[in-house]
Amino acid sequence: MKSQIDQQLFSDRLDDNKRLLLDLMGNSTDFISRDLKLNGYIPIALFYLEGMVDITAVQEGVISSLLDRAQQLGGPINPETIQQHILNMGEVGLELNIATALDHLLSGSLLLLLEGHCEAVVVHLPGWEDRAISESSTQSVVRGPQNSFNETLRTNTTLVRRRVKDIRVRLKTIQIGKLTKTDVAIMYVDGVADPKLVDDLIRRLEHADYKNILEGEYIEELLLEKKQQTIFPVVYNTDRPDTIAAGMLEAKIAIFIDGTPFVLLVPSLFVDFIQSAEDYYQSYFYSNLIRLLRYTALIICMMGPAIYIALTTYHQDMLPTQLLLSLAAQREGVPFPAFFEALLMEITFEILREAGIRMPRTVGQAVSIVGTIVIGQAAVEASIVSAVMVIVVAITAISSFVIPSYGMSIPIRICRFGFMILAASFGFLGLTVGGIILILHLCSLHSFGVPYMSPYAPYNKSKQSDAILRFPIRNHSNKGEQ
Repeated sequence: MKSQIDQQLFSDRLDDNKRLLLDLMGNSTDFISRDLKLNGYIPIALFYLEGMVDITAVQEGVISSLLDRAQQLGGPINPETIQQHILNMGEVGLELNIATALDHLLSGSLLLLLEGHCEAVVVHLPGWEDRAISESSTQSVVRGPQNSFNETLRTNTTLVRRRVKDIRVRLKTIQIGKLTKTDVAIMYVDGVADPKLVDDLIRRLEHADYKNILEGEYIEELLLEKKQQTIFPVVYNTDRPDTIAAGMLEAKIAIFIDGTPFVLLVPSLFVDFIQSAEDYYQSYFYSNLIRLLRYTALIICMMGPAIYIALTTYHQDMLPTQLLLSLAAQREGVPFPAFFEALLMEITFEILREAGIRMPRTVGQAVSIVGTIVIGQAAVEASIVSAVMVIVVAITAISSFVIPSYGMSIPIRICRFGFMILAASFGFLGLTVGGIILILHLCSLHSFGVPYMSPYAPYNKSKQSDAILRFPIRNHSNKGEQ
């Protein structure tokens, strides 16, 4: 039915228009139709979706203005008169096409139709309930801004504009999704972002042939190049306005999706997922120590159990004698090899992690902590796993939480199982080959034409002031730029 009305126009008969709109909306109970008469004899009808518009503005703004000012004007009443002289709130426009008018209606607008006229007056009066701006729950900081995005597109773009008060900030909104018609906005700084990249991004979004766009992951998969398949994220997402503002100042483009608090940032590099907004709110001495700690935690998260498996299975001679005897004593009653022991504990912890996320917040954390302690202790007492393996798995799991981006911790956890298999099969030789393959894979990736591992590979000396270590702000290359 939608395709049949794409080119259909309103009639000049109000009753016909009313019947058509009621039929198209399927007589939905939240579709409100209200009849009025201007100056006592001009029939008009208002149409809106309950809950999508500001009812106070409808009652006190639209209806009161129509009834009061129509009498004051005294002349002929038509859609142009209503637009220019009667209604002075919100965005007021005229629309002939029924499909376009319905799109406005579904986006929080009110439609006004008059007898004898085939133009609809469209008044944009969104009034749905918004979640209050709160602290970020995924990338919290001790020092720095504490607010985060919510699910409303215009609120999110405003939070960024408050931080980048420059007339060169550009915003372009595109509707994607044949059914959802989701508003997707791109924001960038003109003259800073690459214009070719901006044009390419707009072209991809405008030609997206999707039925549904409900969250940023839909856009991420749309932007992912078909020729490079990877488990590593090449599009950064965050719910922190300061991170998006900083990225735009570094020539990146922000992508806002209506209905989700997470904003995308392209192009994105590997270092972006390891850095945190708090790195710039603390002393650079402290920030550098924390960054080195993150890289250490990343290596532990990826290879901790694999190194233990390799040492205890193939390279016992690398361990001190006292430690080797202690490990042998602990593993004396364990019936499984180190690989199956580690695999069992890793899968158990992943189950507990997911259970803690899905369970009610009031009990989820307690269940995760108590479950981990009880299961670990019981497994050791039952001689299913050794105490050292419980320690290794626990340190590995804690290290995964040190990585600032949850999107990056997922592929790291996946790679961990691959390295465990290589360690159980070939020892340190397998780990070395696996590490080389992983590095080559990362170096082959691109995010909108930018090498994923830059500024490491290819090496860019001018951008090393904020790569692994953060130099003082006075040494950054953007100091004093206009």
